[in-house]
Amino acid sequence: MNRFAFRPLLAALSMVICVCAAADSPAPASASLLGFSADGSSAQRVLEQRFDAQLSADEMRGWLKKMSAEPNQVGSPHDKANAEFMLSLFKQWGWDARIETFDVLYPTPTEVSVELVAPTTFKAALHEPPVAGDATSALAGALPPYNVYGADGDVTADLVYVNYGMPDDYRELARHGVDVKGKIVIARYGAGWRGLKPELAHEHGAVGCLIYSDPRDDGYFAGDTYPKGGWRPPEGVQRGSVAKMQLYPGDPTTPGYGSVPGAKHLTVKDAKTLLKIPVLPISYADATPLLQALGGPVAPESWRGALPFTYHLGAGPAKVHMVVKSDWTLKPIYDVIATIKGSQEPDRWVVRGNHHDGWVFGAWDPLAGMIAELGEAKAIGTLVKSGWKPKRTIVYASWDGEEPGLLGSTEWAETHAKELREKAVVYVNSDTNARGMLGAEGSHSLQHLLNAAAADVTDPEKGVSVLERQRAAMRVAGAGPHAKEEVKENAKIAAEGGDLPIGALGSGSDYSAFIQHLGIASLDLGFGGEDDNDGIYHSRYDSFDHFDRFGDPGFKYEVALAQVAGRVVLRMADAQVLPMRFGDFSSTLDRYVAQLHKLADGEREKADAQHKLLDAHDYELVSDPTRPVAPPERLSDVPKIDFAPLDTAAKSLHASAQAFDAAYAARAADGFKLSAKQSARIDELMGRMEQGLTDPNGLPGREWFKHMIYAPGLLTGYGVKTVPGVREALEARNWQQADQYTAITAKVLDGYRAELDNLTKLLQANAR
Repeated sequence: MNRFAFRPLLAALSMVICVCAAADSPAPASASLLGFSADGSSAQRVLEQRFDAQLSADEMRGWLKKMSAEPNQVGSPHDKANAEFMLSLFKQWGWDARIETFDVLYPTPTEVSVELVAPTTFKAALHEPPVAGDATSALAGALPPYNVYGADGDVTADLVYVNYGMPDDYRELARHGVDVKGKIVIARYGAGWRGLKPELAHEHGAVGCLIYSDPRDDGYFAGDTYPKGGWRPPEGVQRGSVAKMQLYPGDPTTPGYGSVPGAKHLTVKDAKTLLKIPVLPISYADATPLLQALGGPVAPESWRGALPFTYHLGAGPAKVHMVVKSDWTLKPIYDVIATIKGSQEPDRWVVRGNHHDGWVFGAWDPLAGMIAELGEAKAIGTLVKSGWKPKRTIVYASWDGEEPGLLGSTEWAETHAKELREKAVVYVNSDTNARGMLGAEGSHSLQHLLNAAAADVTDPEKGVSVLERQRAAMRVAGAGPHAKEEVKENAKIAAEGGDLPIGALGSGSDYSAFIQHLGIASLDLGFGGEDDNDGIYHSRYDSFDHFDRFGDPGFKYEVALAQVAGRVVLRMADAQVLPMRFGDFSSTLDRYVAQLHKLADGEREKADAQHKLLDAHDYELVSDPTRPVAPPERLSDVPKIDFAPLDTAAKSLHASAQAFDAAYAARAADGFKLSAKQSARIDELMGRMEQGLTDPNGLPGREWFKHMIYAPGLLTGYGVKTVPGVREALEARNWQQADQYTAITAKVLDGYRAELDNLTKLLQANAR
């Protein structure tokens, strides 16, 4: 899956790079690294140079060509073969490696069809043909385009165009007097996670859902289509999961526990994350006759894509017959787990992961990230063979079944939950990767660690550090005339020359179980923004030949990802004291709390403005000015939300975080002269700090998500909601729940602060 939204203003950026590099030069190589003494920092940088010397772009290119040579979806022979290939590599490189198998519900299509039956007839191809110059595009063995975890069904109904199929789109349909009840909807990809489109359609009474890729978003409107350019050709189809992963990811039939062989599975009808209506993805070639057959009102201007005809809403006269039938049996998935045992703290684990299953060949998503991880693993194995031993245990994982719903990582994390809570200190994830700039999201206690790692890696095209190139990108983005407030704020931070802020984690890749369920500090890393991969996302054309031309020619950014992620892993594994800085989290939390105040004020202003409008009886008119719209439902008054507990907790945490950072800096200044017992205890508590941000009862209505600061939104899919219990309650105008979760979140933060105070005392104590 792909979470990052790169594509900044590259033309403007190219003019700013040199200016920023000169004004904000990287930290000198002599500067001490977080968690290391001065001598330890020098030794660590020498180790990292030896690590870099083992990374080979040509070798990574060869791995990608081999691993993407055949269809690689869950259940395919090549998916298992890739797992066995990686197992052999890990063992060859000196890792203690094994494959862990899980039996998961993974429905595969046995019959899919879409037909226009009125006012004319047309049968959709539902097939991606070979293209010239792509050696794998004609191979057999791929499943037809489909959306996994949609329901089976055989339905015939009038068609309605619902734009992106998001909540505001249904409100717009209502203003035009268009109802989707009993209809099949057709939505275009974009503006929100695909799984929300059929879910919202079902909530509004639709009996089926089609999702197509409009060329305005990732086809010929964006650039030349494949094979001339990198963008989606007319027959390209975006596959993908539509499970309700905002409730819980992983096997829908084993919520909260691992799908080990012999585990008890819920029945399909009892699995809460499965959809209730059939859904299929289609190409814009197949969508064209369906959309052309629609009548009814002309679509609003913002709803019109780039197809060469007038977009109408329906319903009808277009009538569609769609069929989805599936094999709903359990199928095996294969996680590759490789370990190098720590020499001093074997029970502190540094975990690194990327998935290996694709929707077809998966060269960009996910194998471009996987080969970087393999490069890291080989380099670390070479270091071990030369006599180096990590202080803490390093665990490298290659997950299976990520594309259907984060299956492999979630089932492994749920199976080993107790041990992971006791031992794991960090999880470092990657997924897609390509030419461009570094994207990073994660736990803000790791923000400085990531900045320092990025500062020590040179961008392979610009000749400045990866960090400074990203600094330039943030400054350019913030200078745009339509930049959002948060983007402007990030640009201001970037211009001041300090650490760059990293994003918060929502969902969409394998970190979810680690951070949001178990409370393990996590990072998600990947390069991109100058590639042309968006148009082949989750399609047959995500191939080696496409990636070699349009993803990362020369495979330079595969090496760059291995350098950045490798430094994070090595520093977490070898630091004298874990390199985490809790003041960065506290400062970020202050921003989130301020946003909550602003959100509540905004809801109050919105209600006041609507009440004035309603009282004046100044109702909006639909396109037919003779037919006024009925007045909308009156928004509730916004009571005073009691933010006091949250404000107090954040303020107290800020003071405690400053005290911790000062104590940590003092210990660093004296070379971390700690006893082995004291050092081990500090690491144990630091490694568990993120768990202090979880609540055992979880979020309302979705108990699997236990983190009170980061979670995917109920209505955003992958997109993050920070302080989610409070924020989503405010957005839903559930004032009682907002008050409730303000208090709950404050209590969680108070517990976190108390643990931080204990850590500070340990750091301040004399070594003994």
